[in-house]
Amino acid sequence: MWVRMTVQSVQRAARILRELATSGPRLGVTDLAERIGVSKPTAHALLRTLEAEGLVRQEKETSKYLLGPALLRLGNSYLETQELRSRSVAWADTLAERTGEAVWVAVLDDRRHVLVVHHAFRHGSGVQILELGASIPWNTCALGKAVVAFLPQSEQKDLLAGELARLTGQSVVDPTALAEQLARTQLIGYALEDQESALGEAGIASPVFDRHGDPTGAIGIVGPVERLLTDADQQRHAVAVREVATQLSRELGAGRGVAWRISD
Repeated sequence: MWVRMTVQSVQRAARILRELATSGPRLGVTDLAERIGVSKPTAHALLRTLEAEGLVRQEKETSKYLLGPALLRLGNSYLETQELRSRSVAWADTLAERTGEAVWVAVLDDRRHVLVVHHAFRHGSGVQILELGASIPWNTCALGKAVVAFLPQSEQKDLLAGELARLTGQSVVDPTALAEQLARTQLIGYALEDQESALGEAGIASPVFDRHGDPTGAIGIVGPVERLLTDADQQRHAVAVREVATQLSRELGAGRGVAWRISD
């Protein structure tokens, strides 16, 4: 009984953190209690515990809660132990230099989103915003499609049957259309994004495989549509992305047989 109650408390605390991360940034005790389905006193007790650990903090002016600084330390620790990120740094720089575009490396986070674990800036001038830690619905970005295309069919079906996010009018939310895109990605070895996460932005990404031959993440370029998706640029960039993804996969231990499933 005690163990069950402890597990339930941990689950509720985790839900509070997720709510603040996705629905926040500021939520009151009443809001959080309603969202996780507990009484206000229970929510308050959970928040006090999380606050004592630095995982949330209370804003004095509003008395509402926000995520705390300890989460940043945990996030940094996760990135430091993320093998794909550590192995991809040099390859991402190579790809950024070769294409002249920004490079993102991502992993599937909760089977619904991809998490950007490395971001190599585009070479050259201009203001650029670091997107490290960004969480993006899988169906709205090339990175997500590149990974999902090489998952087992049962997992693909679950994802296609689940909630499909719409971030722009270009986001593809039709399961049949997405299934066709995944099949094509398997055939050509890269996935495309055309203004599906942000208007004016595009992406080209290829999967990265681990030593077991499973997709461990993806690497790709992001940038303006006019620089990525014209016929000539798309082909040139796609070749570069696939080649770097292949080399990164081999560094992670993937055999030559994995490469491949990627062919022209």
